[in-house]
Amino acid sequence: QMRRYESYKDSGVEWLGEVPHCWDVKKVKNIFHLIVEPAAKNNQCELLSVYTDIGVKPRAELEERGNKASTTDGYWIVKKGDIVVNKLLAWMGAIGLSEYDGVTSPAYDILRPHQQINGKFFHYLFRTPLCLSEFKKNSMGIMDMRLRLYFEELGNIYIPFPSYPEQQKIAQFLDDKTAKIDQAVDLAEKQIALLKEHKQILIQNAVTRGLNPDVPLKDSGVEWIGKVQEHWEVKKIKAFAKINNGLDYKAVIAEEGYPVYGSGGQFAYANTYLYDGEAVLLGRKGTIDKPLYINDKFWTVDTMFYSVCNNKVSTKFFYYCCCSIIPFQYYSTSTALPSMTQSDILNHKVTFPSLKEQYQIADYLDKQTAKIDQAIALKTAHIEKLKEYKSVLINDVVTGKVQV
Repeated sequence: QMRRYESYKDSGVEWLGEVPHCWDVKKVKNIFHLIVEPAAKNNQCELLSVYTDIGVKPRAELEERGNKASTTDGYWIVKKGDIVVNKLLAWMGAIGLSEYDGVTSPAYDILRPHQQINGKFFHYLFRTPLCLSEFKKNSMGIMDMRLRLYFEELGNIYIPFPSYPEQQKIAQFLDDKTAKIDQAVDLAEKQIALLKEHKQILIQNAVTRGLNPDVPLKDSGVEWIGKVQEHWEVKKIKAFAKINNGLDYKAVIAEEGYPVYGSGGQFAYANTYLYDGEAVLLGRKGTIDKPLYINDKFWTVDTMFYSVCNNKVSTKFFYYCCCSIIPFQYYSTSTALPSMTQSDILNHKVTFPSLKEQYQIADYLDKQTAKIDQAIALKTAHIEKLKEYKSVLINDVVTGKVQV
């Protein structure tokens, strides 16, 4: 349970509103000054970057996030306790406290306090949505991705300034509380991963072994399928399905109408449709490992295939086969963009039980995966609520709306 301060005053700043009576309100430049301290030639300093999601971190820990600089000669010196600002992305949250000594790109600004402060308090403050909105308002540029927040403008923004002991108390409180929230989020994410893994195993077992665990099995003769029920067949997809190319959607795009699907699901509408009925959509280029089942009028893009089955197979059963055992990695080309051909798919082998069993398996998996998907949705909603609570908590505490 949170309590408010005993009394408040008008901050005189629109985005802040009222602040505790005992707090000051100061311009950023009255707390920090801009540091321009180039690193020496052939320095061995730690290269630092600031990220919107995690703040300031050594680039070596996150090399996959960007290119490694060939030299850091002339980069800006950063000292532990400095605030690092990415002028281009500050309004998106690329600002934070450095807990490291090192160097960073000259494209960044380095702010160093010229009075006693708790840097973590300002780290929390500067990354709140309200503060970021103020950063955007004061950034220069004609469009979002060209905005730049220069220190001349940043320095004139008014921010709350509680006493040093109060800053320490707030920072410690938020460190403790956000750590617990982050642990809860991490736990929920691990539970979601386990649920997805369970779903995948459930599907794979059902389409390769069926629903009766006691029937005799035989080797399918296909490495990634393994053993199947003794009376089942294994057939190439071309024995029961036709693979069709999707088409470019730009000429048929509309504000409403028929859904247009890509590998991530529906993303637009079309004024006409490519196919009406049951089909399994498979990625042709890029994302090739996320099949979609559709039973309606639809359009699909030219980086997708849509598979239409004959009356020898349940389309939904075929969809579950695609979800589980088509080894998409086998079709990934040596290029940067994975791809599949019609021949790859048509000559791929899948299990082929009787049509009655196919419908039984598909119906079973519809029910069981729906339960898992519901559990995943609940966990995902829980994560969103935790993140929202964390954001509101930080905002309320660093602006003095509640007292810790």
